[in-house]
Amino acid sequence: MKITRDKWKHFFVGIAIGGILQAFFTFLLDGHPGYSLLLSVIFSFAIGYGFELFSKFTGKGHYEFMDAVAVLVGAIPGIAIVYLIQLF
Repeated sequence: MKITRDKWKHFFVGIAIGGILQAFFTFLLDGHPGYSLLLSVIFSFAIGYGFELFSKFTGKGHYEFMDAVAVLVGAIPGIAIVYLIQLF
């Protein structure tokens, strides 16, 4: 199975989104790493899917659910990297 260039773009954007959200929620919920991880995953998917819905309803892009999944898959390593940095 060949992964298209578009999916790779969504994947790499997802890394940034996940990392930023993990840093934000860790700052916001100091002392609750489980909640920050969970919220980062949920909001990463919400941002990815929200962008796809925006594309669908405005016609300024191409709607594809798997693009939102690619953002989520990318967000997971981004979240993990920031989480591991925060442990040290």
